[in-house]
Amino acid sequence: MDIFRTTRGAVRGFRASADVVAVLGIPYAAPPFGGLRFREPAPAAAWTGVRDCTAFGAVAPQSAELPGSPMWSPGDEDILTVNVWTPAPDGGSLPVLVWIHGGAYTFGSSAQPDFDGDALARAGLVVVTLNYRLGFEGFGHIAASGGTSYPDNRGLLDQVAALRWVRENIAAFGGDPGNVTVAGQSSGAASVACLMVMDRARGLFHHAVVHSPASPHYTLDIAAATTREVAAAAGCPATPEGLAAAPPQALVAASDQVVEAYRRDPASGSRHYDPSLYAPVLDGDVLPADPLTGLAAGAGRDVDLLVCHTSEEYWLLDAVGSSAKVTTQEQLDRFAQDFGLPDGLVAGYRAARPEAPVLDVYLAVFGDLLFGEYAHRLAEQHTRGGGRAFLARFDRRRRGPHEAVRAWHCADVPFAFGNVGKDCVAFLIGGAPTTADHGLARRMVRAWADFAATGDPGWPPYDCVTGRAKVWRTDDEDEGPDGPVVLRALWERAGFPLLRP
Repeated sequence: MDIFRTTRGAVRGFRASADVVAVLGIPYAAPPFGGLRFREPAPAAAWTGVRDCTAFGAVAPQSAELPGSPMWSPGDEDILTVNVWTPAPDGGSLPVLVWIHGGAYTFGSSAQPDFDGDALARAGLVVVTLNYRLGFEGFGHIAASGGTSYPDNRGLLDQVAALRWVRENIAAFGGDPGNVTVAGQSSGAASVACLMVMDRARGLFHHAVVHSPASPHYTLDIAAATTREVAAAAGCPATPEGLAAAPPQALVAASDQVVEAYRRDPASGSRHYDPSLYAPVLDGDVLPADPLTGLAAGAGRDVDLLVCHTSEEYWLLDAVGSSAKVTTQEQLDRFAQDFGLPDGLVAGYRAARPEAPVLDVYLAVFGDLLFGEYAHRLAEQHTRGGGRAFLARFDRRRRGPHEAVRAWHCADVPFAFGNVGKDCVAFLIGGAPTTADHGLARRMVRAWADFAATGDPGWPPYDCVTGRAKVWRTDDEDEGPDGPVVLRALWERAGFPLLRP
């Protein structure tokens, strides 16, 4: 019987494969609703007997419908759960990798099939994935009023609580609480960067992996303005009492309504292009500084950092229709103005792609604006702050039946998890994996496993002078030098983090 004893009670998992046991949906904190809504995560209730943990827990409130993943339904409240895959059910002390999913801080869950931890566990890791509060529940700012106050960045606080659960319980699953790597992609990667500079997370992990970290973080003023918009759409006062009285589904629907209004209005500024309402709030308490500033000051110098981005990040967002279309020079100029991009930056991208349509220039600039340049700066600032960083770029492409398969946002994750054979990732990677794809996946899994074990993925640390990156391709030249994909000199006068309304 695959039974494990946690501090709150015994849990039963199942054999995910011949060598790995999976234990799913383990509560790491109490359901954050009722009297605990908008509060810091509270301890999970203890239980007697053996809890059956053979299915994923409920997902956080959201409206997204993701292939192969469960949907949230009003009434689903026990959302703060972790999942564990272990190759050492009879004991041991293996490196631990904790995964934080992305989704613009608004959607997604640990139940997505591409986050299955079986392959990484077979590579010698104990793998943990987690759910946390999203959208307004997790990242909406609620101004104190009448003696009532709620913390900002509740989603980050959930992640800290999950890491504390790992520290207290992972030895029972064969993991070493003294060798924990926290990893994530997109908003999950940006969450990891935040954790690196948060006092509450200090000492809970020892290595960090960030794939395609998303750059925006919001000031209190920006976050408060968003709350007023969402409250107005929900028909409730923007007060602690008014927001707490609005059911979660009302705030989800209101957030979607505000997003759609930005999408329809080209004159609405930077949010028109990709209206993400929520992001970590620079509150000076839970998040004392933006990650670039904190890392440059040495806040995470004791944590080894592995950063990866893809060559064509934003083409995915265009393909799935979440980004505004920019197809004329006039629209491109307005985009640059709305984001306050330095003079000459867009022209520099145009010069590098003289035959490309306007849409491709826009996607290249926007991808580096939100992901590529920010990834480089995280590695750079961490190095300058006394830490050790490693940089990689995912550049795997191939010809599809109708068009080229892009090295776009999210395409690297199935390779790093070793899950390229799952049906759900066919769209991301352009169809069934080839023999070369399986080889690339094995190398990326090995790099993650080695980094989690030792802090060294297998290539030299980042050098602020050369800025070279490890390049992941399916051919034999993935050890080669970084190509001129990110035109970094053009970004020298661009300020980060991006604090956009």
